[in-house]
Amino acid sequence: MKINKLLPLFGLLVTVSGSAFAQSETQWINDLSKLGSSEVTLLVIIGIVLLLIVALMGLLLYFLAFLKKILQPPVSVEQVSWWQKFNEKYISGQMKPVEKEKDIMMDHSYDGIVELDNFMPPWLKYLFYSSILFAVVYVFNYLVLGFGKTQIEEYEEELRVAAVRAEERMALAEADIDENTVQFDASGPSIRAGQTLYEANCAACHAVDGGGGVGPNLTDEYWIHGGAIEDIFTVVKYGVIEKGMVPWQDQMSPLEMQQVSSYVLTLVGTTPSNPKEPQGEPFEPAIEEPTDALTDDELELTPAE
Repeated sequence: MKINKLLPLFGLLVTVSGSAFAQSETQWINDLSKLGSSEVTLLVIIGIVLLLIVALMGLLLYFLAFLKKILQPPVSVEQVSWWQKFNEKYISGQMKPVEKEKDIMMDHSYDGIVELDNFMPPWLKYLFYSSILFAVVYVFNYLVLGFGKTQIEEYEEELRVAAVRAEERMALAEADIDENTVQFDASGPSIRAGQTLYEANCAACHAVDGGGGVGPNLTDEYWIHGGAIEDIFTVVKYGVIEKGMVPWQDQMSPLEMQQVSSYVLTLVGTTPSNPKEPQGEPFEPAIEEPTDALTDDELELTPAE
């Protein structure tokens, strides 16, 4: 099929695509504004790849036009179409006839092969000019106007986004802490934070060293409501109104209640200056049996006679 027959179909495709683009231009701009720096970078890379594809297609058209011009006999001026004029001006250029190639022939020869001093194809020349213009705009945007972000600025922005996401994950993790999921946190930052909370809110009733006062002694093995981390967290969260222990769930976050409960467990076994008498029942932490422990039958043990 000749190129001239493809031109109406190409024009129809351009018209339809242009209409669709005009209808979705506003939505496209809104979607683009929501993209992050990494997504924009990916779009730029895709755009460069598409430009390279277009450049390769232009090169292919150039070679096709070149071959067509060589293989077809010259046409008269009356037979030259607008496409041939466009091709000669912007794509292939005006080629020298074979009989006039001696005018552009170089002086050197390689085993009988001579080199012609042909001109740069117009499409390649325009692409070169476009690259220069793009470089000027790029440098002016980044180094003069400062609209574009440098690599350091993009890195700092990524760090900021990562910090925000980390805070969001931590907030979700804190929301999941309750009397069923709470765990003893023996890390230094957690214990220090729990000590600060204890001294500010609990020391008035339990003494700074946990020896007790209005409230019970927190350093011995006796507990009124249980000595597991879940039991202490429950008392801190809901309080014991009849004993004067107020609930702290409206004044402390789940993470803070876990921290102060963990700190209370670190007081067990210490020696306070003025300990209060034991209250409640002795508490012994449950020792979990290993799931892979062998039974007596599996060990083939026999009772001693």
